[in-house]
Amino acid sequence: MCGDATSWDENAYRESILKERELQTLTVFRTAWPPSSNPTPDSIVAASSDGSVASYSISSCVAKLPLGFSSARAQPLEPDVFVQGHDGPAYDVKFYGDVGDDNVLLLSCGDDGRIRGWKWKEFTQQGNDVKPVLDLMNPQHKGPWGALSPIPETNAIAVDKKEGSIFSAAGDSCAYCWDVETCKIKMVFKGHSEYLHCIVARNTTNQIITGSEDGTARLWDCRSGKCIQIIGSEKGKKMRGFSSCVSCIALDASESWLACGNGRSLSVWNLPASECVSRAQTPAPIQDVMFNDNQILAVGAEPVLRRFDMNGAVLSQIPCAPQSSFSVCLHPSGVTAVGGYGGFVDIISQFGSHYCTFRCRSA
Repeated sequence: MCGDATSWDENAYRESILKERELQTLTVFRTAWPPSSNPTPDSIVAASSDGSVASYSISSCVAKLPLGFSSARAQPLEPDVFVQGHDGPAYDVKFYGDVGDDNVLLLSCGDDGRIRGWKWKEFTQQGNDVKPVLDLMNPQHKGPWGALSPIPETNAIAVDKKEGSIFSAAGDSCAYCWDVETCKIKMVFKGHSEYLHCIVARNTTNQIITGSEDGTARLWDCRSGKCIQIIGSEKGKKMRGFSSCVSCIALDASESWLACGNGRSLSVWNLPASECVSRAQTPAPIQDVMFNDNQILAVGAEPVLRRFDMNGAVLSQIPCAPQSSFSVCLHPSGVTAVGGYGGFVDIISQFGSHYCTFRCRSA
């Protein structure tokens, strides 16, 4: 028996299919915990492949969704605030400021070459109508006959509030230092031969560290703009016939140890000694790392959160909702958030149990 097709809406059907596909392919590239005096996580910010920057309530997630690990049952969670931050994917979010500071900025960057900043207080109070107070654009370069290049994307950002600086890793193989007050470029760091994936600020020594598609990580002096140390050998990798980009880097609290994701390899470096102390192999490429005291959390192109010790030994492996994870961030309480493909964000307790799992909303 055939159904009644007299009220069939072809356009609505097509739109529903498109929305479902957009949700399935949505990727969370970065998550960040806002500065808060609350000892337990109350909200999290996500930057996604649709260019959105959104804040989600953890308490709402716990109240409305089933507890425990179940990616199949995780439904889209309505954000508290949702802004279209970028024309193209949003790759990173960072907070500029500390707990108790009324002028804390939420910063994001993306494929459009912009760095945008919103006052976090206004972001939470004004909702979706909030406007950015900071809007930086990567410079264009002149090529042959004076032709301008496309605007390079900004893949990652880092901050130094003491110096009033925002650092960006760009697709033109350069890193930039921006002055927050004047919104002008203070320094350009040139030396990589391929585009940059990641950047961290080593504020105690007024340095930054960048990771690139060229297979190297580089330490830069922020006073002179000069490269003072190269980790990895671009020339050696090319001579051996393969290239393995530096996809992610992280500093420990003392800023003396560097974790470096390089393809399917995790290396740990003692920066004062300029020495690699351990190297571990992983089944899939690593896409984000961070320190948790004397341990290292790593996620990548597989649905697993791994915890390593400083010698590269695997201490634990926790299954995660994203089939491919691009972001791992740690709350001061010990709660970890993992974000990635499918728009999934998995919240994991300090004991390894799944606190809640949700899917970010698509634009």
